[in-house]
Formats: sequence, C-alpha cells, structure tokens
Amino acid sequence: MANPITFIHALTWDSLSDAVKTQAELNLLDVLGVGAGGFPTPTSQIIRDHAHEDFGGTIPLLFDGRMASPLGGALAAGMMIDSLDGHDGFNPAKGHIAAPMVPAALMAAHVANASGRAFLEAVVVGYEIGARTAMAQHATCPDYHTSGSWGAVAAAAAVSRLMGLDADTTRHALGIAEYHAPRSQMMRCIDFPTMVKDGAGWGAMTGLSAARLAAKGFTGAPAITVEDAPDFWADLGERWYILEQYYKPYPVCRWAQAPMEGAMALQQTHDVRTSDIEGIEIHTFLESVRLATKRPRNGEEAQYSTSFPVAAALVHQDVRPEHLEGAALQDTEVLRLSDATEVIESDFANEKFPAQRFARTTLRLKNGTKLEGAWMEPKWDHTKPPTAQELRDKFHGLADPVIGAERAMHIENSLRELAQGPLSTLTDHLFTPIKS
Repeated sequence: MANPITFIHALTWDSLSDAVKTQAELNLLDVLGVGAGGFPTPTSQIIRDHAHEDFGGTIPLLFDGRMASPLGGALAAGMMIDSLDGHDGFNPAKGHIAAPMVPAALMAAHVANASGRAFLEAVVVGYEIGARTAMAQHATCPDYHTSGSWGAVAAAAAVSRLMGLDADTTRHALGIAEYHAPRSQMMRCIDFPTMVKDGAGWGAMTGLSAARLAAKGFTGAPAITVEDAPDFWADLGERWYILEQYYKPYPVCRWAQAPMEGAMALQQTHDVRTSDIEGIEIHTFLESVRLATKRPRNGEEAQYSTSFPVAAALVHQDVRPEHLEGAALQDTEVLRLSDATEVIESDFANEKFPAQRFARTTLRLKNGTKLEGAWMEPKWDHTKPPTAQELRDKFHGLADPVIGAERAMHIENSLRELAQGPLSTLTDHLFTPIKS
C-alpha cells in the first residue's frame, strides 16, 4: 500500500497506464461538458453573480469571464457543474468525485501556472483519494452526506499536489478540508430538492481553501477518513478507481435512470404509444422511491424525481436539459404519465444498493395489457462503460448548444494534447465568456 500523503506527491503521468491516462482525459471532457450544459441554469447564474460580487479577485469564472478569487471560481464552477445532474459518479460513494474536485484543481493549476500534465496528474490523484475517502466516510459516519463533504478532501489532495506542499503541510490540508467540509445531509435535498444539491461547490471551495490555509501555517486535525480507516487504503496505487466511475446518458439523478431505461425498453419492444399507457409501476430501492416529486416546479425538482424523468423519457425517447426546465415542466402528457406512476420499495433492489442500482418497470395499458420488464441497471456503469465516442458525443450534445460547436471542438482537442502542453491551451477556451 502506498502512503496516501506520499502517493499524492509521488504519482507521475509516465507511471500511469494508457487506460488511466485516456480515462482522465475523457472524465475531464465529460465534467466540462456538464458544466457547459449547466451554465444557463438559474443556479449557475446566481452563484456566478455571487462569486463575482462577494469573492473579489483576478481569476476568470468558468465560461463567464468576470473575475473572482480562486475560492469564488471553485465555488461557482462546482455549483455550475452540480446544477445539471449529468456528471460522472462512483457507486460505493453514492456520489461524484469530479464535481467538487476538478473545479478546485482547475483554479489551483491556473494560479500556479501549471502545465497541462501537472493538472492531469492532480486530477488522477483527486479521483484516487476521493474514492477512498468517500468509502471510508460512508463506512464510519451514520448519516449520508453529500459529495462535497468527502469531495473537499479529494480537492485538497489535488490542490496540495499542484501547490507543491510538503508532506506535513499536505497532512494539515487534508485535515482542514475534512474538518471544515460541508457535512450536508444528502437525503434532505432528495426529500426537498433545491439549489443546494450535492454540495459540490462548497466542497471545491473548502478543499482549495484548506490547502491555501495550510500553506500559510494554518493547522488541522488529522483527517480520520485518510488516517484512521486503513482497510480502504490498502490498494492505493494498485487499483485505479478512476476506471470504475459510472457516466450518465441523461442529466438527472442516477437513481432514476434504471426505471427510465426499463420504460423505454418496454415502449420500444412493444411499440407502445404514450397515449396507450394508463399507469406505470416501478419497483426499486428506497432512495429512488424518495425521489418523489411528480410535478416539478423547477430544474432541481425535475432532476431529483423518479416519475417525471421516466415520463419525459417515454414522451421524448430521451431526456435532455431542455426537457427539465421552463415550459417542458408543463407538458401535459409528461405530467399525466408522471401522475400515473407508482414507485414501490423493493427488498431486492435495497440489498444491491449502492453497488448496483436496480429497478423493474411495468407499463399498464388502457386495453388491460400489463407489460412487465426485467430488472435493469442504468446505462454506462463501469462494468459496461460507454465508448470514448459515446462520451465525446455526450459532451458535444451538452456543450455545443451553449458554447458553440467550434469552441467545444477546441476544448476537446486541447484535452487530447494537454499532457504535452501548457494548461492555457485548455483554459483559454474555458475562461472566455460565452457570447449571448
């Protein structure tokens, strides 16, 4: 086992397998695409205004161009990404490593004038520290906290590397991050979906702040998840959790995506029109049952629902950002189907969660026919991952309508070559304001 502090600073790009290198590039492409897709959301607009007005500085905000401090930039980018629930995730964590970690690493790398390779190395470090911190926290805390809680430690690890902190200072940075991290209770936002979401912005800001404080001599209590949970660190440097992330084909909570796949599979197999459907029955795990909003009033409620995305998927044969905001929330056929959906807790699905997210969907037709589907999992789990081209297509599907196809192509190309050049080949495209 590698010592976590040693691992943070000893990892090198050349020591990584081709698979890890490729996945680091694709994961960055995915999360930046989600950030671009989330740029127009009300959450993103509010947090960018807040960062610019209340976190003064000289760092450009992601896709915005206005200035803020590095902490404000990390906060805004984390919440922008989190505002569109399409980012990658890690099943054992019940959450998302990249959303809090990448914004902090990006701001720190920009401040340090780091190379593209240094940024990529820090991102790989963040994934590996984040995965194990998340598992350790879930195993040692009775409550289910948001990604920002353990994600702050992942962010601090990535930033500590980029800042070149020594081992003792890094240890303090991780301890500060864990202690000050947003221990926000995830199921509160599931039951009451609002803009607080998964805590990614505050996790990014806290992790970056922790490393910067540690560099100034601020001390922190040792990070329990890193130093007092050895079982979760035994394979560090041997097993690469960056290769075990899932990806989302749809920008809604992962817990709703197996029912969506089940409903669309039945619709396609039996050539069902939505007007033929009288009711929908979904058997799944408790957490998905608690995504209980049938008539969402805003994007947060639409993304944290099971019945509404299932209904939207049946109507549109897909779910894209435009199906989750504005007039789309008043679509009468989507609302009819959402109202007609019953979500039932299953012991089988509960037993498999969180490693697997199972659901079984049944369509009841108006002619009395009952179409019962098989138990299904969401698409694009790490056991059946998307192809590189599918992730690239997803990126363009989210980014092109917001930042333009040409700029999206430049971001994609810069990531392909990032290990051989300066970070500015990427950030020149990320920090330029989007033209209205």
